[in-house]
Amino acid sequence: MAQNVTASPAVGNARWKRLIPVAIIVYIISFMDRTNIGFALNGLHQDLGIDAAQQGLAAGIFFIGYLVLQIPGGHLAEHWSAKKFVGIMVLIWGVLAVLSGFIQNFTQLLVVRFFLGVAEAGIWPAILVLISHWFPAAERARAYAFWMMNIAIASIITAPLSGWILSFSDWRWLFIIEGIFPFVIAAPLWWALIADHPREAKWCSIQEREYIEKGLAADAAAHPQQEKLGLRHVLSNAVVWRLTLVYFLIQIGFYGINIWLPHVIKTITSGSSLEVGFVTAIPYVLAMFGLWYNAKAADRSGRYSTHVLLSMAVGAVALVISVATGDNLPFLAVTLISIAVAGALAYDGPFWASASRAMPVAVAGTAMGLINAVGNLGGFVGPYVGGYLQDVTHGSFLATSIFLAACLLAAGLVMLTLRRGGDRPVHGRPPKDHSRRPDAPKPMKKTP
Repeated sequence: MAQNVTASPAVGNARWKRLIPVAIIVYIISFMDRTNIGFALNGLHQDLGIDAAQQGLAAGIFFIGYLVLQIPGGHLAEHWSAKKFVGIMVLIWGVLAVLSGFIQNFTQLLVVRFFLGVAEAGIWPAILVLISHWFPAAERARAYAFWMMNIAIASIITAPLSGWILSFSDWRWLFIIEGIFPFVIAAPLWWALIADHPREAKWCSIQEREYIEKGLAADAAAHPQQEKLGLRHVLSNAVVWRLTLVYFLIQIGFYGINIWLPHVIKTITSGSSLEVGFVTAIPYVLAMFGLWYNAKAADRSGRYSTHVLLSMAVGAVALVISVATGDNLPFLAVTLISIAVAGALAYDGPFWASASRAMPVAVAGTAMGLINAVGNLGGFVGPYVGGYLQDVTHGSFLATSIFLAACLLAAGLVMLTLRRGGDRPVHGRPPKDHSRRPDAPKPMKKTP
């Protein structure tokens, strides 16, 4: 029977101070190189003559390539080395990010963006697996939320940085300059400071290592016979596919907002590239607080599915109202779209904590790879459909906002169906053993 393991101050927190910050930095740069195209869209339109739907396709095709290494990436991280796999892919994606600045036509843009997606594909599930090796289940939602602040931080950095670069150059130099960061920042930090397991890290104390191993052993005890499970179990598991559907719908909403956000801010404020960059960063500052607060509350209550629904509902409602408000009340519109972005991101910690509970540890890497692979196709659908709806509505973003909001709300409602396996019992109650065969005898009740 699994028992809750609580860290004491004497245990140490090196895993929080070393592992999480490096993982955040690496993924910040990854996220920057995939989303800075949102600031390049006007230049791409002028130089390559592509319309809004084609711009959305160029942004979204990244996620078609993103399918390729998701499941292999999670599997290799679990059974080979997350450190080595991510370290190699960082260098490959850096090359492709720089190449984006040298494309000459729309076809070349699609090809480079596709292979950039391939290169970045396995990094997300690999880091999820790495975190699952370092944090027991009782603190995993906070660990995931801390790491997933990289999305908000990346946007806070990318927006003003990209606006500043465009203030003195063009979209080509935007891709080239930001494409150099993997070589000078991400790769050196990753190879120098990351370890796959506590036992391999010299900076991890004996007390902290014992606490982590004891917690992970308790988590594993809740899933007996997991060593017999494999890819077939993942592919035939309805819970995994429901999680995938939730993630797919969320990514439609989030990337639909993220890619078109600079354009929306430009429409609302009519500011310069630098001004748009700084204003675009505001929603992600609020998102950081939303991420942490929602994850902390979810760890306290154990009701991960409910906290996903709440964040989705807030994001959906605020998005539609912000766009309907439009440029008539710019301050209110920016405030509401900031709340929308915070809601669209605050799901992260509770969602992945729920996913890690729903699947046995032995197949967690494969399952998370599948969820991220198929789910991230939403990152193709959101920007592309958003661009198409703007074309058919003569540039209006209202229809796009309604579509994106509907996807977010639907994701939250589907997540509620995962309460039984994904939520965590609290107040010392042991988790249910869902691995027991249906035909096995029920345990005898204890008499008073």
